[in-house]
Amino acid sequence: MATQCGGLKVLSHNGVKVYCITGHRYGATPIPTNKLKSLKKDEEFRRRLDVIHDLKFETATSRIKVTPDGEYVVASGIHPPQMKVYELKDMAQKFERHLTSEIINFQVLSEDYSKMAFLCADRSVCLHAKYGSHYNLRIPRMGRDITYDCWSCDLLCSASSPEVYRINLEQGRFLSSLNTEAPAINKVTRSSVHGLLACGGEDGSVECFDLRAKSSVGKIDACPSEEVTALRFNDDSGFYLAVGSSTGKVLTYDLRSSYPIRVKDHKNDSPIVNINWHQTLNSVKPKLITADCHIVNIWDPDTGDNLTAIQPSGGGSGKINDFCTFPQSGLMLFALDHSQIPSYFVPALGPAPKWIKDLDRIVDEEENAETMIFEDVKFVTEEELEKLNLASLKSSNMVTPYLHGYIVKLHLYRKARALANPFEYEEYVEKKKEDKLEAERAARITIKRKLPKVNRSYAASILQNSEADEGDINKDDDDAAKKSSNRKKIVRNELLKDDRFAALFEDKDFEVDEKSEEYMSRHAHALRGDKKKAVPSLIEEHFDPVLEDDESEGQDDGRGDRSDSDSSAPETPNGDLCNRAKNPRLYEVKDERHAEAFLNRVSLAEEDSLPLGERALRGGRRQTEFGGRGTEVKHGPGGSREITFFSKKRGGSRAEGRGDHGMEREGKRRSVHSLRLKQLPARGRGRRR
Repeated sequence: MATQCGGLKVLSHNGVKVYCITGHRYGATPIPTNKLKSLKKDEEFRRRLDVIHDLKFETATSRIKVTPDGEYVVASGIHPPQMKVYELKDMAQKFERHLTSEIINFQVLSEDYSKMAFLCADRSVCLHAKYGSHYNLRIPRMGRDITYDCWSCDLLCSASSPEVYRINLEQGRFLSSLNTEAPAINKVTRSSVHGLLACGGEDGSVECFDLRAKSSVGKIDACPSEEVTALRFNDDSGFYLAVGSSTGKVLTYDLRSSYPIRVKDHKNDSPIVNINWHQTLNSVKPKLITADCHIVNIWDPDTGDNLTAIQPSGGGSGKINDFCTFPQSGLMLFALDHSQIPSYFVPALGPAPKWIKDLDRIVDEEENAETMIFEDVKFVTEEELEKLNLASLKSSNMVTPYLHGYIVKLHLYRKARALANPFEYEEYVEKKKEDKLEAERAARITIKRKLPKVNRSYAASILQNSEADEGDINKDDDDAAKKSSNRKKIVRNELLKDDRFAALFEDKDFEVDEKSEEYMSRHAHALRGDKKKAVPSLIEEHFDPVLEDDESEGQDDGRGDRSDSDSSAPETPNGDLCNRAKNPRLYEVKDERHAEAFLNRVSLAEEDSLPLGERALRGGRRQTEFGGRGTEVKHGPGGSREITFFSKKRGGSRAEGRGDHGMEREGKRRSVHSLRLKQLPARGRGRRR
């Protein structure tokens, strides 16, 4: 059974979890850039985890092995025939080499990748060193398997003949071959404990040789009328031998007996391709990992019970050619008739290798997340717990701290949520209604009007008023109001299309200059309403508003007695009188410096923000320009300075006219003539004094 658990795909068999680390559908070929956007929504693509980068071949993988030191992975592929070496500490490919013929099998002769021997399909044996190809030689018959005896430095090759060819790498020559009773030898393997060489024949026999005596020490008919396709000694004790047949059966033997201890049938009628004894941390005796063309079984050699089974589900035929396991680890790599080399992690076999830092942590998080999913609890954060008014229950057994939040009983969570927001359902219904209305409005056909190049703001205001009238029509049910609004809308829309006013929006001579003094004096409200011009105006900066006597009296009296002239004004529902006549506001300039700056249309805000010393120097120069006597700056010891100011005296100044407690001004106010300002003609009625 295959499920998706968090970031890894889980294959469960007999209650044992197998984590598929590599996504099968996305490792075959490089993913085009234009396809990456569509794959972002794919759950398997987003949760993929590549253990080793570019762990694949163009067509298929034939063999894969781990070097004895556990630092490198060596794999061979076909079409074209090549081999690749991956460095595990960098989790990437180190190099690749191409050969002239297909690789049947290979052996790592040293602890790392520096010495290797490749048995090829053209009867050649290619010896490679760290720098590249070292030497090529040929054997008399087509080779089928190869192994290495490190004690005698002999390279042993089985072929389609009863002889096992011996190539001594120390002397650099062929030695006398080992003659067997089988018509051909399919597999050869050697034990690292006692040094016996086992040869699996084409007739189903297994014959063992002592390489010290160069003679046969025993023979058994393991699988009559079948072929031996896999052999492997148990390197822990050396007494057990596993034999795989061409019909999918695995037989385990004790070298002290000619009868099998256990027979395991894969029931697929496909030949066994590889056998491996794997020592786990959970049991004293090792487990047997056997693979045929379709499935990999992990089982106990004493009882024959399956621990788990792995069946690759990649593209193509998915035929298994080989597999390799990392010692004392649960990580496995498969060589398939497919371009990708998938990797599987079985925690029951052992932990992740040391060069994979995050795999154990990811698996633990997935298992913990899966076990913490219950139907009667709810996970909440600290903020949600405060909103639900359940913070007082943190010390009780009803709230359990977990990760960055808390786990609350589900019935308690529902009650607290209902009490905290009793109108939540009504708000949800209203929100759904609003979302539905917004979706309907968005589906309507909207007319995009193009604004003219001349007087764009004026044309935009006309269209905006037209849309506002249309909104009022929808809200108002009065027929008369609808008719009047329709007439206004038609007039405003026809104004832009009328030929009589076409030049107003086409000819630049009719364009309104909104920065001119005439426009600013007549449309002061436009400047105040512009949010982009939130900077204080020059009038507010250089002038102070003047509070008249009658205004102050009106403020002091509140809602007291009013004059007879105001009694005729209409009364609002609040009881206040609406004064229709808008009185002009009066301003008084702050000082001559501000008056000069106002005449020059200059702001002093930046100058006032400067430090005192620099401001004093500028003030001295400015007073000299305005007719003052300037300032004097004296430099003293230690960087001290003494500044003397000479101000120009004037009569009726603002400072002299004001008392200490805000009394009435006594000085004479300056008129517009002294400030060289233009006097505007009086409009409307004069103000009553």
